[in-house]
Parts: sequence; structure tokens; C-alpha cells
Amino acid sequence: MTTLPDRPNTALLVIDVQNGVVAGAHDRDGVIANINTLVGKARAEDVPVVWVQHSDDEIERDSEPWQYVPELADRRAAEPLVHKIYGDSFEDTTLEALLAERGVGRLVVTGAQSDGCIRATLHGAFVRGYDVTLVGDAHTTQDLSRYGAPPPDQVIAHTNLYWQWQSAPGRRAGVVGTADVSFAEAS
Repeated sequence: MTTLPDRPNTALLVIDVQNGVVAGAHDRDGVIANINTLVGKARAEDVPVVWVQHSDDEIERDSEPWQYVPELADRRAAEPLVHKIYGDSFEDTTLEALLAERGVGRLVVTGAQSDGCIRATLHGAFVRGYDVTLVGDAHTTQDLSRYGAPPPDQVIAHTNLYWQWQSAPGRRAGVVGTADVSFAEAS
């Protein structure tokens, strides 16, 4: 139901599951395991897997913190890698062009940080016309409560809560668990 014409396909986004991003993340190992499950399922169904990798002053490109965590399934050469420097994975990147080439109008979103790059990308995709499904048990964040944020489990729960109720003309948002992800076009 995306508003993007002739884009019936779905893609899995794996956002910023990097050493320096998820080092202290809530349920890190469980989230990575869920992402691995989804990567395997997407590959088995010939669904594009798009990898997103962040860099900035704290996570310098090619550094150890910039690398994907070793527990994560290895990216295959045919799977696109999008480098970004902003929270929204679309902002000043090749993501939109890669998705257009593949006829993608629906995204299944996983990764980190729930209250940063995940939220920015969810909204960035939605306002660009994509249907966007967040995998509720396949995103995480670190504890920023010392800065006034709620504990990470509450940040994740809140992100899941508000994203399930997003709506806009001709687009769908939703939240599902890893076990309930369907890469088939939503009816």
C-alpha cells in the first residue's frame, strides 16, 4: 500500500549494529540473535538485506568501534552497504536510490539506537512514502538515563508503542516481533 508507485518489494534494514553503537545496549545479545534470524529468513526468501553503517567524530570510519559486531551474520557482497553520518539513514546517502533500483516500497527495520537512528529512519522512510514495519524485539539502545532519558527497556517499549499507531494516507506503519515478521506484501 506504499505511496511509491511500482514498488511492491520489501527490504530488511540492519541499522548500525556496530561495536561502538551496541557495546552497552539493552538485551544486546538477544537483539543481535533476532536480527540474525531475520537476515537468514530474508535471504531464504530472496528479500534484499540492506546494511547501514554510521560514522561520526566518536565512531570513526574503519575503526574498531565502527565495525559490525562479530556475532552478526556477515554481509554478503551482493547486499548493499549504506554509509551514513546522520541519524536518518536516508539523509545524504544512497539508500533511496538502492531501494528504488530494487522496487522496494516496504521496509522492515532493525538495529540501533531505538531513540536515535531507528526513530529517525522510521520517520524518514514514512514521510518519503514507504510502508515501515519496526521489529519490536530487534532494536535496542544504550542506557542514557544519566542524561534524563528513561531506562532503555522503557525507551524501546515507548518506540514500539508509538510506532504501532502511526498512520498517514496510503502508508502503513506497524510493529511485530521477530517470529511474526512476514516479508510478503501486507494486505
